[in-house]
Amino acid sequence: MRILKRLHPLDWLAAGLLACGLVLLATGVLPTGPAGEAMARIGPLLVFLATVIVLAELTGKAEVFDSVASWVARAAKGNYVRLFGLCVLFASVTTITLNLDTTAVLLTPVMLALATRVGIAAVPLAMTTVWLANTASLLLPVSNLTNLLAADRVALSPSGMAATMWAPQLVSIAATMACLWGFYWRRGRRGADTYTPPEPLRPADPVLFRVSAVAVAGFLLAILVADVPLWSASSTAALVVVVVFALRRRQDLRLSLVPWRLLVLVPGMFLVVEAVNVNGLHGLLTSAVGDDGGLLGMLRSAGVGAGLSNVLNNLPVYLAGEGAVPEANHDQLLALLIGTNVGPLVTPWASLATLLWFERCRWHGTSIPLGRFMLTGLVLAVTATVGSTVALAVV
Repeated sequence: MRILKRLHPLDWLAAGLLACGLVLLATGVLPTGPAGEAMARIGPLLVFLATVIVLAELTGKAEVFDSVASWVARAAKGNYVRLFGLCVLFASVTTITLNLDTTAVLLTPVMLALATRVGIAAVPLAMTTVWLANTASLLLPVSNLTNLLAADRVALSPSGMAATMWAPQLVSIAATMACLWGFYWRRGRRGADTYTPPEPLRPADPVLFRVSAVAVAGFLLAILVADVPLWSASSTAALVVVVVFALRRRQDLRLSLVPWRLLVLVPGMFLVVEAVNVNGLHGLLTSAVGDDGGLLGMLRSAGVGAGLSNVLNNLPVYLAGEGAVPEANHDQLLALLIGTNVGPLVTPWASLATLLWFERCRWHGTSIPLGRFMLTGLVLAVTATVGSTVALAVV
C-alpha cells in the first residue's frame, strides 16, 4: 500500500495503458501480427531510452552538465541576447546531430544547471530545450526517432534528407526563436537585463568527471562518425559510467535511475494505438490525409500528424499515418513527418522528448505552468508546422 500511495499519476497512466494493450492483445482485438511488428520496431528505441537516461543521470552527478553550463554562461559575458543565441545554437545543433530525446535528456540538465549557477530564471532556458528538441529535428535521419521509423519509406541518405529538408528546418528554427523571445526571453519575462558570469567549475571528483565526459563524447562520436546504432552507443556509454561509479561512488547507483515509467508507458501506448489503427483508425486517417500530393494535400497531412500527435503521441501516430499516405506521394509523406516532428508541442505526452523533458524538470525542481506551456506551444506548433510545410513545397 505504501508503494501504491507513492505512485505518480503518470505511473498509473503508464500501467493502465500497458494493461489495456495486453487485454486488447489477449482478446484478439489487436491481432498478434501487427502487435509483434510494432514491438519489433520500438524494441531498440526502448533500450536507447533506458540507457541514455541512466547515462544522463550519472553524468549530471559527475558535474559534467554544471561545467558545460558554466562555460556557456561565461561565453555570453552577461549579455542576455548573446546567451539566447548561444542556447538556441547549442540546442539546435545537439538535436540535429544527435536525437531529440538525447537532447531532452542531456541538454535539459545543462540548461537548468546554467540557470542555477548564473541565478537567472529557469523557465526560458527549459522552454528553449523542449521546443528546439522537437522543432530542430527535421534535418537528418538521426535527429528524430520518427525519422528513423520513416527511413524505409522516405528512402533518403543523411545528405539527401538534409538537401531536402534544409528549408523546412530553417523556417522551423526561425519560428521557434521568435516564439521563444516573445513568450519567454524578452525583458518582461526573463527578469533582468544582465547577469554576472560564474567562475569556472572545479568538479569534486575529477576522475568521475573525466570518465563521464569521455563516455558522453564517445557516445556522440559513435553516432556521428562510426554510424553505430543509437541503442548500442548509449548502452556502451552507460555501462562505462556505471562501472566507474561502482568503483568510486557506489551509493549513487540506484534502481530509481532507470526510467521505469517510460519503459511501461511506451509499449502500452503503441499497443493501444495499433489496436485502434487496425480497428478503424487507418480508414479515418486515409480519409483525413487524402491523396493530393500538392500543397493542400501536404498541409492536410502535416495537420493530421500534428493534431493526432498531441492527442496520442507522435511515434505511433507516424506509424499509423505512414500507411495512410499513398506510396507515390513522397512530399506528402515528408509533410506528415513535419507534422509529427514539429507539431507535438501542445500536450506533455505528444512526444517522448517532451515526456523526458518533464521528467528532467521535475527532478530538478523546476515548475512549468501547464496552461502557459500548452497555449504558447499551440502558437508555435501551428506557425512552425505550416511554415515548414510551405517551405518544403516551395523549395
